[in-house]
Amino acid sequence: MNLTSAHPSSPPPPAPSRPGVRRSALLATLFTLVAGLLALCVPPAGAASGTPLREETGLYPRVVRLEHNGPANGQVLASVVGFDGDNGLGEIYRSTDDGASFQHAGTVRDPEAAGGQGLCCGTLYELPRAVGDLPAGTLLWSASVGQDETNRRMGLRVFASHDLGATWSYLSTVATATDEGGLWEPEFSIDAQGNLVCHYSDETDGAHSQKLVAARTSDGVTWTGHHDTVASTLNSDRPGMAVVRELPDGTYFMTYEICAAAGQFQCVVHYRTSADGWDWGDPTWLGIRPETADGKYFKHAPTVAWAPQAGNPQGKLLLVGQVMYNADGSVASGSGRTVWSNSAGGEGAWQEAAAPVAVDSTTVDYCPNYSSALLPSADGSRLLEIATDYDGTVCKPYFATGDLG
Repeated sequence: MNLTSAHPSSPPPPAPSRPGVRRSALLATLFTLVAGLLALCVPPAGAASGTPLREETGLYPRVVRLEHNGPANGQVLASVVGFDGDNGLGEIYRSTDDGASFQHAGTVRDPEAAGGQGLCCGTLYELPRAVGDLPAGTLLWSASVGQDETNRRMGLRVFASHDLGATWSYLSTVATATDEGGLWEPEFSIDAQGNLVCHYSDETDGAHSQKLVAARTSDGVTWTGHHDTVASTLNSDRPGMAVVRELPDGTYFMTYEICAAAGQFQCVVHYRTSADGWDWGDPTWLGIRPETADGKYFKHAPTVAWAPQAGNPQGKLLLVGQVMYNADGSVASGSGRTVWSNSAGGEGAWQEAAAPVAVDSTTVDYCPNYSSALLPSADGSRLLEIATDYDGTVCKPYFATGDLG
C-alpha cells in the first residue's frame, strides 16, 4: 500500500498514510476543537464535481452492476469504507436507476475492525458463477483489517451477502500476516478454471518492501496456492493495488502501481496480462507502463474497467490514476479530471477523455481521486465514476456519469 510519495525503501508509512479508525477518531476530535479558528483563516478545500454518495467519510470506492441476480440485474451497488466512532465499516449503497441516484443498502460490520483495530481498502464483487456452495450472484466484500493494533497481525477477511447487500456474514480469511507487515487491497477475479482468486499487496516478506500476491479457492472457504505475481528484484520496490479484469478473448488484464526509489516515475502505473488469470509469468518482470501518444502517464492508485465497443469484439479498456503527468514529469493540466481508453487490449497509445467526476484537490494522499471506481454502461456509451475528494476536512465520495464518446 502506498498512500503517499514516501520513499519506498524507508519503513512503512506512518498512520497518516494508512487511514485507520484510531487516526480518524483523533482527527475528528482535533478538527472539532479547532474548527472555529480554522474557519477564520483557512478556506475549505474545493470539493469534487458530482453528487456526494454520503456526507460522511467514505474511502476506497468500489462499484458493480449486477448481472447474475435475476430480476435485480441492472442494479448498481457501490461500497466505501466508513467509520462509526472507532469502528471501521463497509458501507453499501444501491442504485435502481443506473447510477443516477443511490440509497444506503447495508453495512458490513467486522468485529475484527471494531474498537480502533483498523479497516482499510474494501472491495466489492459479484460472483459470475458458482464457487463451491456459493451460487452465482453471491456478493463478496473484503478488506484489510487490524492495521492499528499493537503487535498487529493483519488479515484479509471475506464476507458474503445473499440478499443484494442488505446483510452480510463472515465467509473466510484469504491470508493472515505472519509478522507486523501489512496485507492490503484485496481484489477478486475468477480464473480460467473457475476458481475464485484474491490478489493483494503483501509487506510480510523481508526480501521485499512490498509485493503482489495471489491466492485462490474452489469453495470460497479454503484459500491455497499463495504465490507472487509481481515481486521486484529490488527490495525497495513496492508493487501494489492490483485491479484485474477479464477481456472477451479470455485474457486477464491487471493494473498496479510500483513505488520505487524517489524520482520521476515513483509510483507509476503499470499493467501486465495473463492467459488464465492465475499464472502471470515471471514476477520479477515489472510490466508495461501505459502512456498516451504524447507521453503522459499516471501515478498512484490506478483502477481499470472494461467496456463494450461497437465494431470491436475486444471492447475497450478504461484507466484512471490519482495524478496524471506530462512526459517531462510535470503535472498535466487535466490531472484529476481525465480518464483514458484503449481499444487494443492495452497495447499502443491510450486516449484521453473527460472524467465524469472532476477532482479539485491536488493533495497526494489517501483522499483526492484515490483509487476511483469506474463502471461503464451496459452498452459502453457512458461511464459512471465514484471518486473521493476533500470537502473541508471530510474525505467524501462523489459520483457522476458522463459520455464516453
